[in-house]
Amino acid sequence: MPERLKILVIGSGGREHAILRECLKSPLAAEVIAAPGNGGMAQEAECFPVDVGNTDAIVRLAIEQQVEFVIVGPEVPLCEGAVDRLNQSGILAFGPNKEAARFEASKTYTKDFLARHDIPTASFGNFSDGGRALEYLETLPEESSIVVKASGLAAGKGVLIADNRTKAAGFVRDILVEKKFGESGEEIVIEEFLEGRETSLHLLVSGEQFVVLPLSRDHKKIGEGDTGPNTGGMGVIAPDDSIPQEILEEILENIAKPTLAGFRAEGIDYRGVLYIGIMLTTKGPQVLEFNVRLGDPETQLILQLFEEDIVELFKTAATGGVLPKKLTPTGQSSITVVMASDGYPDSYAKGLPIDLPHKLPEGLSVIHAGTKLDSDGNIVTSGGRVLNIVAIADSPEEASERVYEACKHSFFEKQYYRRDIGKTHANE
Repeated sequence: MPERLKILVIGSGGREHAILRECLKSPLAAEVIAAPGNGGMAQEAECFPVDVGNTDAIVRLAIEQQVEFVIVGPEVPLCEGAVDRLNQSGILAFGPNKEAARFEASKTYTKDFLARHDIPTASFGNFSDGGRALEYLETLPEESSIVVKASGLAAGKGVLIADNRTKAAGFVRDILVEKKFGESGEEIVIEEFLEGRETSLHLLVSGEQFVVLPLSRDHKKIGEGDTGPNTGGMGVIAPDDSIPQEILEEILENIAKPTLAGFRAEGIDYRGVLYIGIMLTTKGPQVLEFNVRLGDPETQLILQLFEEDIVELFKTAATGGVLPKKLTPTGQSSITVVMASDGYPDSYAKGLPIDLPHKLPEGLSVIHAGTKLDSDGNIVTSGGRVLNIVAIADSPEEASERVYEACKHSFFEKQYYRRDIGKTHANE
């Protein structure tokens, strides 16, 4: 029996609650704690109030609590170098180091990497000077759709899909002249708008090798029928059987393998999750972006759809060990519906009491995302995406029936959820 570990999970969202639950199941876990955690995580593990952007505080907590393995969930501590600092302190940590995390911290860095290694992506220009960016826009057709992105981390708000050049120019001025995104907007990417269906691929990477995690399909728009503004994700189905095997093979051959070859050529020791956003266009799959952590709410499903132990897998990747060539699927289907506060993704109420069912039927679970404990120890809302209602069953139809039956429960005042998760394809 391998040595059992005391594990610290960093983060406070649905992704981290899902990771914590999987760790608690692992025979390799002696104890699991979290920082800062959320209302649901606090009911299952001891949580510590740490700012995830403060790497000093993360390292101090890990040392004080005699932690042996840290799993870093969100992008901010990864981009701030939490893994590097933990490893330097003799504590094993899962996630890319600061150099590798640049693929999420800087969109301009990622686009330049893709261009250097001939990995398919939208045509683009990178700019730090507003005048040059506006000059570049003048070379594009006035009525064309144009994507403008702040290069740094902007909590999902630093992107505009403009339907003409004038609107794009206004957003360029907002970022580079008005500095509305601060340091996150010191550089921008202007790129062509890709038409097609959006999908994503999660790879668990250990140096020069990778294994594919279960495919999933997120629903980004707030409204049914994929309408309205983008959100952090309103629901997911997994596995996503709508991606043909030949398309997956094309993605692996033309995107995943050249990416890892590029890492190797540039001396980047990537250990952790690489989450690739992809647009399936008429010219073939093209990269939209790289993320350096598990997706949310995809994580809430995909970690439950293979037999292997995530602690063992994550530890193998963190040490640069040999990963399995394939994961063993459970053969089940899963769906999560996000229970959001009315008004999300714009303004919404916080601090609303949450009523959880005393007992859920088999195959159903509730994962906390935007929740916290109030001063009296009661669970209340603290974010726009509050809960993930998750169902796992032998078929997609059964999973859908189970999850929507559970969604009839009144969890909190003015709750909102989409009723068509799994029934529509984004960008189709």
